[in-house]
Amino acid sequence: MTAPDFDLPFFDAALAGLPAVSTQAPEHDEVFWSAVAALYRTSHATANLENGFWGVMAEPVRQVFMHWTERVNFENTLMIREAWPSAMETIRQRVAAALGCDPEEIALTRGATEAMLALIGGYNRLQPGDTVLYADLDYPAMRNAMAWLRERRGVVPVRLEIPEPASRENVLATYAEALRRHPRTRLLLLTHLSHSTGLVMPVRELSEMARAAGAEAIVDAAHSWGQLDFDVADLGAPYAAFNLHKWVGAPLGCGCLYIRKGSLAAIDPYFGDRDYPADDVRSRIHTGSPNFAAWLSIPAALQLHQRIGASAKQARLRRLRDHWVRQVRGLPGLEILTPDEPGMAAGITSLRFSGRGSAAENQAIVAALRELHGVSTVWRNGPARGDVVRITPAIYTSPAELDRLVAGLRALLD
Repeated sequence: MTAPDFDLPFFDAALAGLPAVSTQAPEHDEVFWSAVAALYRTSHATANLENGFWGVMAEPVRQVFMHWTERVNFENTLMIREAWPSAMETIRQRVAAALGCDPEEIALTRGATEAMLALIGGYNRLQPGDTVLYADLDYPAMRNAMAWLRERRGVVPVRLEIPEPASRENVLATYAEALRRHPRTRLLLLTHLSHSTGLVMPVRELSEMARAAGAEAIVDAAHSWGQLDFDVADLGAPYAAFNLHKWVGAPLGCGCLYIRKGSLAAIDPYFGDRDYPADDVRSRIHTGSPNFAAWLSIPAALQLHQRIGASAKQARLRRLRDHWVRQVRGLPGLEILTPDEPGMAAGITSLRFSGRGSAAENQAIVAALRELHGVSTVWRNGPARGDVVRITPAIYTSPAELDRLVAGLRALLD
């Protein structure tokens, strides 16, 4: 059986018609973004502003996914037994190049959650009585894993509350004070871009702060890759986890973990893994059989992501976010949880109706926006001061769909 060829003419042809984005204010190049939106076949009967769960594949990527699904199903083990090792190494090289690191520093996973749990659970530089820090805006599974380290490693988990309203200054001050109060802190969980509020954390500064205090940071970058323009060195942390199926646009079941060179020994082999040598990063996760077709589609998703441009995507998503936030910020009874401060927000932003911080109240707002105004959002918990409604446009979202959200919020506030 022939090895997988990632150069697919039908995919290249589909991308050939995409115009170049303006180098001046790319977020306002409506000709370009209309062409991008045309690559996505998705329902607009309801304005879908809940794109944080996972990302819709563009049609060219979906067609690549179907190509690999059919080939894997047709050739089955005849293909996978012979061709998979070299194919996976090619995929790993392309993911590493896109992240700006060496292939020897990453291992493919089925998602950021799987990667984060392997990193947190495998971290072995903790002694009984040490402190581990995490925050209310971190993802629930990661918060649970950090708390579980009490049982696994005998440490003291400490949960921080991120200030509302948040700013770069008060976020940095919160962590500085926590590290001062807990001098035995040895591990710090950081979320690059919060799934609940969309707050972009100054992770590089926080990672440096942790290192100066004798701690190390593990960064959850599940939502940031593809929504923000950065590479792994910008995080300043030795450990991180990423999704490719949210904002990069790969099929569901694609992610990776990162362990910086020189830091591998701090993470135990995954449940005693022996498939890879102890000095190979791939021994730190064991996924079993992945969705082969999904992973084979990663190079196409990366190619489209890079063709659109990370900086252009970041600018466009921030513009879409600002489009609705500027119309409702300051309305009586409405709290916007993400600041307008440069670098502190991307595409995701959450809101709360004042005095309505319960799960039931926020679920009711979500239901009303969908049933009365044709806008799909989602309720999220986690913030210490109460639950929220999360708004997440995609790069194919139109300003008109965001205007429907604005009209719905005004109506519900009256």
